[in-house]
Amino acid sequence: MRETGMVRTRQNPNPGAAVFVALICALAALFATMPLEAKEKKNQPPAETKKNLLELLDYSKIVWPNPPAITRIKYLSYFSGEKRELQTAQKKAGWMDRLSGVAVGQQSPTDKLFYQLVRPYGIGVDTQGKVYIADEKVLAVFIFNPETGQVELLKNGQHARFKLITGLALDDADTLFVSDSGLKHVLVFDKQHKAQASISQGMAVPAGLAVDNENRFLYVADSELDQVLVYDADPPYKLLRTIGKASGKHDLTSPGDFARPTNVAVDKDGNLYVTDTFNDRVEIFDADGNFIRTFGKAGDGPGYFARPKGIAIDGDGHIWVADTVQDRVQVFTPEGQLLIWMGGHGLLPGQFSTIAGLTIDKNNRVLTSEQYPGRVQIFRYFTDAEAQAEKDRRDAAEKEKKTGGLAKQAATASPGSTPQ
Repeated sequence: MRETGMVRTRQNPNPGAAVFVALICALAALFATMPLEAKEKKNQPPAETKKNLLELLDYSKIVWPNPPAITRIKYLSYFSGEKRELQTAQKKAGWMDRLSGVAVGQQSPTDKLFYQLVRPYGIGVDTQGKVYIADEKVLAVFIFNPETGQVELLKNGQHARFKLITGLALDDADTLFVSDSGLKHVLVFDKQHKAQASISQGMAVPAGLAVDNENRFLYVADSELDQVLVYDADPPYKLLRTIGKASGKHDLTSPGDFARPTNVAVDKDGNLYVTDTFNDRVEIFDADGNFIRTFGKAGDGPGYFARPKGIAIDGDGHIWVADTVQDRVQVFTPEGQLLIWMGGHGLLPGQFSTIAGLTIDKNNRVLTSEQYPGRVQIFRYFTDAEAQAEKDRRDAAEKEKKTGGLAKQAATASPGSTPQ
């Protein structure tokens, strides 16, 4: 303690003064240590952000069918928008931070906008593996890179004019086709995402799209006309023919006709698959538009439909159908026999809530879009060849195990096997 802080009772016999001076000295010592404590707190690492439930799950265990059966479908990940990276706040959160949902002690960078899926529908994948998603509510096409997590947007008013975008499809040259049900046309973008053309001949309410790369056909499901329109997939994008009778009343049930068709898909042989949504069935046509077969009927059991929408064909020719009401994906043979299904109502991985879009890329990734949680889920399909290879591996391991066991028994029974 400094000399000026000392008290001599002979000069100041008042005990109250001594207490006062002692109190001042204690406060001075306290304030002298505060900068050091503040500096130590400043150097401490920020508290770790709590992870949500989805980040704690072990995704590798989410497979169909359940083990020990050979896995045919595996859950990989999901996408719902740009992840908000929260930073440690340097000051107390204000009312605007609390209103935006940023926790006290954290802040979000203000120099960057964040984008969130709201009502995604159409979905496709380009040759680089990027995922394209048409969002009806945001009025933008999200371009998501699953490898890097980066997101680009084709925005309304900047890249094109959108009113109610629904379906989309890409060809093998990454030409992008986007249907706009509100503006009654399909927009065409080149691989640099520059708008090139608009297709509107004969359209009323275009919805799902598909491209036949071999025959260069663009298929458009028109849910108002109750038809599938077939266009040349190259300029000048001429209307070539229509499939199904034009009704508009959504009451046709005869094979080859539709009641609100919503989505289309093409297999490697050029066959066309259509979700006939109000008739709760799938209809199949050849590349010339000739009717082949139909399967499915209304119901809630396995193999039945309740408003099927998204549809895709995998490399083995299996037909994948997304059911919006039952929130499940069912997989069929080309003849319509049910092979497997997954899903159910819910928000956990592998569950769905108003599933709408469905596509399968060349890397056997299965992608689904859900409108009300606003997300895209990504799965991995294991092909027939991969499943057979796994079966062969298991059979060989089982045979080796049995052979090794027999050899061990024989060695044990042999007199020469007894140790000396």
